[in-house]
Amino acid sequence: MGNKNYKKIVIDIIIVTIGCILTAFSITSILKPNGLISGGITGISIILEKFIHIKYTYIYYALSLFVLLSAWLAVGKKEALKIITLSVTFPIILIVLENLNYNFISNDMILGSVYYGIIGGIGVGLVLKRGFSFGGTDTVAKILHQKVFAFISISEILLGIDGTIIASSAIIYDKKVALYAIISQVITVKVIDMVLFGFSSKKVNIEIISDEYEAITKYILHNVKRGVSSSEIKGGYMNLQRLKISTICSPREAMLIKAFIAQVDQNAFINVLPVISVWGKGAGFDRLVEEE
Repeated sequence: MGNKNYKKIVIDIIIVTIGCILTAFSITSILKPNGLISGGITGISIILEKFIHIKYTYIYYALSLFVLLSAWLAVGKKEALKIITLSVTFPIILIVLENLNYNFISNDMILGSVYYGIIGGIGVGLVLKRGFSFGGTDTVAKILHQKVFAFISISEILLGIDGTIIASSAIIYDKKVALYAIISQVITVKVIDMVLFGFSSKKVNIEIISDEYEAITKYILHNVKRGVSSSEIKGGYMNLQRLKISTICSPREAMLIKAFIAQVDQNAFINVLPVISVWGKGAGFDRLVEEE
């Protein structure tokens, strides 16, 4: 067990470091040289740089530490420990690459938004795939959901925050910058999904066996806003009756569900299956009607 844990830690360090370098590279060598903007703390930092005349990398570092402290105070030590590593190390990598002053692409907003979406999406996807978090606006959304807007889902709050940042860029810069920000954001999300789940499926079927099935069901219904079905099963090893719940959702929603289950029941069993197509009523599902 000791050797396995050691190997996992080494692999985590290597992959997360690569992910951080790719993400920082996409910001310092593509996003910034082309005058582009994005959502999240990166976008806030670039916007604030214009007003307070402090390098965005240092603003990013300050905001990351602020989010870390807020997570520690608002949602507890356990949540803060999940993001402390990247809240400290990623801004350092960002500052180092910024000081290298290397421009991968400049003066081309179209190519810049595409390359940023691809390279940044791969970087973020690698980090998320190893179970780490950048501690950015996703953490802010989680805090706001728990403390202020319990009636709004985390994904909706996150969409509101990032949407506000991008909309602000249209006012502060121009409409073209906001448009390219939307393009890069869409590409980033798609690439993250491909890194996490591969190229084969836009939807996944999650099957969950957990003693905390009531809390998980409520989270999926009210926060993720997906339907849930349940069935009784019998384990072959212990011959015990258990309740299995399942839902069909997007890969991003699957990661939100996984993160929630990790908080309430680390002994849960989760089976994720790719889905080729879904016919019926639901967000992102194909309507059950004949083609005209």
